[in-house]
Amino acid sequence: MNRQEILDYTQNRELSWLRFNKRVLEEARDESVPLMERMKFVAIFTSNLDEFFMIRVGSLYDMAAADNSKLDTKSGMTPKQQLEAIYKAVAPLYKERDKTYAELKKQLTPYGVCGLGFKELEQSEKKYVKKYFREQVLPVLSPQIVDANHPFPHLLNKEIYVVANLRTGNKNMMGIVPVPQYISDVLYLPGHDIRYIRMEKVIMEYLELVFDQYQVSDKNYICVTRNADISPDDEAFADNDDFRDIMQETLHKRRRMAVVRLETASRLEKEMEKYFCDRFSITPECIFRTKMPMKLAFIFSIADKLPESMRRALTYEPFEPQPPAMLADGNVMDQVKKKDVLLSYPYESMEPFLQMIKEAASDPDVMTIKITIYRLAKKARLVEYLCAAAENGKEVTVLIELRARFDEQNNIDWSERMEEAGCRVIYGFEGYKVHSKICLITYRSRNEIRYITQIGTGNYNEKTARMYTDYSLITADQEIGEDAAEFFKNMSIGNLSGVYRHLIVSPTSLKQKVLALMDEEIKKGNAGRIVMKMNSVTDMDFIRKAEEASRAGVHIDLIVRGICCILPGIPGKTENLRVTSIVGRYLEHPRVFAFGSGADTKIYIGSADMMTRNTEKRVEVACPVYDEEIRKYLIHCLRVMLADNLKAREMMPDGTYRKKAGGGRPVDAQAEFMKEAINAKRPSASEPGKKKTGVFGKMLGWFRRKQ
Repeated sequence: MNRQEILDYTQNRELSWLRFNKRVLEEARDESVPLMERMKFVAIFTSNLDEFFMIRVGSLYDMAAADNSKLDTKSGMTPKQQLEAIYKAVAPLYKERDKTYAELKKQLTPYGVCGLGFKELEQSEKKYVKKYFREQVLPVLSPQIVDANHPFPHLLNKEIYVVANLRTGNKNMMGIVPVPQYISDVLYLPGHDIRYIRMEKVIMEYLELVFDQYQVSDKNYICVTRNADISPDDEAFADNDDFRDIMQETLHKRRRMAVVRLETASRLEKEMEKYFCDRFSITPECIFRTKMPMKLAFIFSIADKLPESMRRALTYEPFEPQPPAMLADGNVMDQVKKKDVLLSYPYESMEPFLQMIKEAASDPDVMTIKITIYRLAKKARLVEYLCAAAENGKEVTVLIELRARFDEQNNIDWSERMEEAGCRVIYGFEGYKVHSKICLITYRSRNEIRYITQIGTGNYNEKTARMYTDYSLITADQEIGEDAAEFFKNMSIGNLSGVYRHLIVSPTSLKQKVLALMDEEIKKGNAGRIVMKMNSVTDMDFIRKAEEASRAGVHIDLIVRGICCILPGIPGKTENLRVTSIVGRYLEHPRVFAFGSGADTKIYIGSADMMTRNTEKRVEVACPVYDEEIRKYLIHCLRVMLADNLKAREMMPDGTYRKKAGGGRPVDAQAEFMKEAINAKRPSASEPGKKKTGVFGKMLGWFRRKQ
């Protein structure tokens, strides 16, 4: 491989991700966004950064320890060099975040939303806090000294600990107090306004009452971030028949992984800094001081506490997912049998999909329901309906992925619940996560086996369907149904090499098909057109093909929310390629691939990003869109997103983002889609869907499928 050639138009994935997260922080600084929503973006930025350290930085630590000579294919850096570059890039982000948080906190004060330090409390409030501390907090604290008889305790990942130097006589030691997980992160003060103080500040203020036999000095609070990039031990499979048990053991390991970051509220004394560096095997570069809270989940609960009048001023105007434009009231299965349907979350409700599963659970003609599950909500009606189907004598097969990062325990619990109800539960493949979003209903009609297939871009998660943008295609196309039946059969027997007529499936055919479709556009030269919307781009085969297409004159638009390792606008390489990132009210999540222009455009939706992990190490499913109305709608959506000049940013050749040049009508794609959903004209209950397709239309549809 010619490394220099790749370096010309690629960038390191971790640095690309940090640039994306900086873009999230920009939303917190955008004055057109309501104040409380801006504060939520600070919380999202923080949560993103936490996960980045746990997973990406954690895996780089492992790589550096195992083989530091291995070079990153996009930047030519060793794991150690990548870590150095990350820590260097993160330091200014901390300063920017702290400054943003302080400004927002100040701007919220006139509205009566006040996060306070102890010195800012009124005298009556200090009395209230002290009484609360003595009665409710002090009795449940677990303080500890660190000396020869009391070893340094294990610090849990992302939990806060108050620390201090303790002195008694001529003896010095450290005192540590965990902030209890089972008490509130903040203490709300009496009164009409939302005045609060964080619990770690309360404990720190009264630390002398905790260590009443010592002189207390250098009070601080800290938080460690641990490597959470774990995967089940392959050898464990040989010793245990139940993958669920293996995953439980794996989750226990996560608690004791290496420290990759230490956050502190105040600057550490040199001696204490050296102590923590030695204790956690980290360097001073891994220590970050932050002037804002280390946990920000309370921001969301504060938003819920706002009185109605204030909520209107400080948060987004409420939006409820609308009834889908392509469906009338009434039985969903009956309508889908007549015409393909596309649901567009969160602008449209997930309810019709859930209703369809509920209908199938009690429909005497339905024989089987099969589904792949990656992430579920804590409360999932979908599971209730699947269990009901099994209890009604339907054969229900659920392929649930137990390795969905940070949702492992939730999925383990749901798998047990479904198994108890009589569902057949399977767990995917060793070495391959099942990330596909596909559901198949098999029913009998006039002694014929018929299918309804749903293919989505997002999870069957009723909570995130209100926060993430996604598409869900439901079709009664018989050939697609036959493909889906073949897919589930292959999943059941452990066959990754299935062959399908319409569905494209990784790790076997998805990448190959995408590259072949790109080749078709390359043949057209300047007349070629590729528009692809995804969350991330890292796959080198795809990147090379995109560069080849750009050189051939193909006009390429990549709408990529996060990591994008291909750089646009590199002379002689990617001059015809543009990269757009949209960050707005909702998390952009769909995967839509469009090749060609006009009536000949080939469109696929599915679960896969153009990342090597998706194309080679996961089971993903994408489906062609044949229905003309749905095709037109998806092309329209892509055009609106490309026209976005308010929430979209354009990537520069150096990997940074900038606002699109002004001019023309202001376009916020997500706001446009909300308006369209509200104003959509739905079919009447008596005439669901559009008029029946004529003979010519049927022939055209048949011809398209044969291509």
